[in-house]
Order: sequence, then C-alpha cells, then structure tokens
Amino acid sequence: MYIDQLELKDKKVLLRVDFNVPLNSDYKILDDTRIEKALPTIKYILEQGGSIILLSHLGRPEKKKKADGSIDRQKFTLEHTVQRLTELLGDSAKAVHFVGDTIGSEVQAKAKALEPKEILVLENTRFYAEETAGDKDFAKQLADLAAVYINDAFGTAHRAHASTATVAQFFDQQHKGFGFLIKEELEAAKKLTNNPARPFTAIVGGAKVSDKILLLEKMLDNVDHIVIGGGMAYTLIKAQGGKIGASLLEEDRVQTAKDFLAKAKERNVQILLPTDSVIADKFDNLANTKTVASNDISAGWLGLDIGKQAAADFTKVIEASKTIIWNGPMGVFEMKNFSNGTLQIADAVAKATKNGAYSLVGGGDSVSAVNQAGKGDEVSFMSTGGGAMLKLLEGSTLPSVEAITK
Repeated sequence: MYIDQLELKDKKVLLRVDFNVPLNSDYKILDDTRIEKALPTIKYILEQGGSIILLSHLGRPEKKKKADGSIDRQKFTLEHTVQRLTELLGDSAKAVHFVGDTIGSEVQAKAKALEPKEILVLENTRFYAEETAGDKDFAKQLADLAAVYINDAFGTAHRAHASTATVAQFFDQQHKGFGFLIKEELEAAKKLTNNPARPFTAIVGGAKVSDKILLLEKMLDNVDHIVIGGGMAYTLIKAQGGKIGASLLEEDRVQTAKDFLAKAKERNVQILLPTDSVIADKFDNLANTKTVASNDISAGWLGLDIGKQAAADFTKVIEASKTIIWNGPMGVFEMKNFSNGTLQIADAVAKATKNGAYSLVGGGDSVSAVNQAGKGDEVSFMSTGGGAMLKLLEGSTLPSVEAITK
C-alpha cells in the first residue's frame, strides 16, 4: 500500500524518514539530500490535511558515547535538522515543532495537541536502545501517537528496528504504507534486476571486500563488467599476487577474493581493478604522494586513490555502458588530495547517462561525490540508502518493506 492510497485528512500520521544527514563540527548540515528526498511525502500529507509525527535517527549515538558512557545528546540531537526542514517546507507547513524525547508523557501531550498541517519532530530514535533492538513495547508507544503509519526511510529499510519494522504490526493494511521515496527506490531497483539494458556495469568501491562480497557474487549473474576501487581493491590485487605495501588488506579474505575472481572468469564477467594508484607514505591529506602500478607498491606506502590510467580505463568501460550502478568511492574521497579518482568516475557516469544509459548511484560517499562534481541532476537516480539498495540487489528481503506488505 502506498501513501496516495490511504485516507489522511484530519489524521495524525507517524512518518518514519531518514534524516541521517552529515554534520560539520558546528552541527551544520553538509548535505541535505535526504531531507529534500522526503519532502514530496511530507508535503503530500500536509496537503491532504493530515498532521505529522516525524521519526528519524541521526548517526550512531549508541556506538559513540562520551567518556562517562552517556549519549552525546548535543552531537546527535535531531533538532539539528529542524531549521533546514522548516526552510525547505516554507508555507507548506503551518508549524514545525520539536520535542526533546521520543516517547513519554511530553511527547504524548504534544502529539495530541497537534493540528492539521503541523509537524512534530521527535528526538533521535537511537537515543533509546529499544530502537535498534526492535523492542515491541517501545514500538507500541510510538504507534499510539498516530492513526496512520508511513515508512519513507529507505536508508534504514534493511534494519529490523522498532521505528522501521516493529511499529508496523500495530497498524492494519488500511492504515500503513510506503511514502513516495521508498516507492521510487523500489522501482529503481527493479530497473537493475529486470532485463537491464546492456552492457551493464557495476562500480563498487569502499574499504572492505567483506562488506561487499555478497553483492559482488550476486552481480556475477547480472552484469557484464565490475569496476572495483577503494581500499577493497587491494585485497583483490593481493589475491592476484600483487605487492600492495601498507595498503588496506583483509588477510582473511584473500582466498575469498581468489574464489570471486575465478567465478568471474568462469562467467565471462570482466573485473577491472586499478592498474595504477596514487599512494602515500601516511594516511594524511598532506602526505608525500606518487603514482605507481597498483601491484607494485613499496613497503610502508599505501594506496589512497586510483591513478590516471585506472581512471581512464574505468571511464572507457563506463561511458560505453547502458546500465550502471555505483556504490562506494574510488579512494579516500574525504581527503581532497585523494578525491580525484572518485570525481572522475562521477563525470564518466554523468556522461554515460547523457548518452542514454540508466544510472543508479547509491551510498553516501557516492552521492556526495556526484553532488560535489555538480552532476546531481545528470544521473538517472540517486538512492538514499546504500546498504538497503545493496541488500535488495543481493536478493535479500528488507525487514521494513516486509513489515508493510505482509
């Protein structure tokens, strides 16, 4: 069931979004893509005369506690998103309120007092351990705040959390559904799995083979080329017998990498690893650097970006493709001196799209790269959920999607 199939007039709507946005040291939003992506669903509810009790998490406060073991509320409060949400909504909302808790008497009172076309933003759901535990009592307290539940948080759809999956069991099929963003995400995924145009190229980056190996193996059944960059490439290069110096290595995954490369060869899927790398003598933006063959890196040096030849090789394949999925940067993208390879891939994906390819970009770093390159409007679709999209493409069931459909 989708949001436009439900009756929302004069209804209080519990809306789960993904406002897990990056912040700087002053708690200012660096990229508001995830807030903007939620706007169509938010505005639709308001236009229909509903009011919104808005839920989201922000960061991982449970894993980054202060020295005394307490949660850093100043750093992870969802209040950081309220001003930007208010600005983006303009006159669409009568008012946007914030309450510094997620459950409890104050939340109940403010939710009850909410008028049509008003929004109440609740505090970070992950301030409660019950959220990530999928706790039923916690979810019931959330459910009691509203008559309708809408999930539009694709970025957390692969998590069986209280506010994304458990809460849905307290609403019948006529009072729960997906927002417009999740609808778009699911439809975009289908374009990659249902007879995609060929050549089909997957671009996969990031730090670890272990994070992406299921996806990589699944892709062998669907794609023609897999372009691999980032730290994970060096475990694969090591598996081929290369010298990788101090580059990132998962020693326990070398055999897995060998097996994957053998399977790719059997299935006639081309695996492209970086022929050259920009290497550094330390993990620092201001480190000494040089460009060498990726399989001949000296001891003490580490690969932090793809080199010019690798970028050219990758670009040639990408620009000739008709379907493209990109997840993960080609290097340490957050350091300016090692971001060039990732930005070049963004250019290549945009050019291929202009030439008629369907391109889906997923994952925070990849989306940021496309935006930084000024190509955000030049790719077919930018997914808000890297992990969730990967799970879909692996063939896995998303708990939050199943909770709405079952």
